[in-house]
Amino acid sequence: MSEEPVRVLVVDDQGLIREAIASLLAVQPGICVVGTAADGLEAVEQAVALGPGVVLMDVRMPRMDGVRAVAALRERVPEVRVVMLTTFDDEEYVVEALRAGAVGYLLKDLPVRELAAAVRLAHAGVAQLDPAVTARLVASGGAGGAVARVPLTARELDVLRLVAGGASNREIAERLYLSEGTVKNHLSRILQRLGLRDRTQAAVYARDHGLFP
Repeated sequence: MSEEPVRVLVVDDQGLIREAIASLLAVQPGICVVGTAADGLEAVEQAVALGPGVVLMDVRMPRMDGVRAVAALRERVPEVRVVMLTTFDDEEYVVEALRAGAVGYLLKDLPVRELAAAVRLAHAGVAQLDPAVTARLVASGGAGGAVARVPLTARELDVLRLVAGGASNREIAERLYLSEGTVKNHLSRILQRLGLRDRTQAAVYARDHGLFP
């Protein structure tokens, strides 16, 4: 028996963008767009009425912006997962959104397949930050607790650091007392969650973000 599709509410004050995102997501496997909203107030009303699993939320909107809407959703429908989807990668917006309870912060130039994958991950409880957003946070020094929300567990960070140091899967397995299969699974999740292609990109990412000296 197949899993139920993820119910999604799309929130954006620009009608053309809102409908485009909704239409593109609606044809992705495992996704069901249950509604749209033009601002934060409408988003809260729609979320209460429609029961989405994931809300894709713009940041700058009239009446109630995305950050305030996240806080309101946490009170009214705490089970919903909110992912910010915006053109703004300003670190202040990111930190405020994460503190309010958002589980992710993505940019609108994301390919639709990656956006659909991000929706599924958010529904599964995996926090996500766009790599460009993470880089801005680290570079600005304004990450505070936000970078800790990057979706890597302590064990995955250990694996990533060893990859950056040039260790093979076998060497990582011996160092961390894991099987090679487990190391491969960790590495696959790291690449998926950080939007990277291979272990070389993972090593560069670790060095760029101060995870490896």
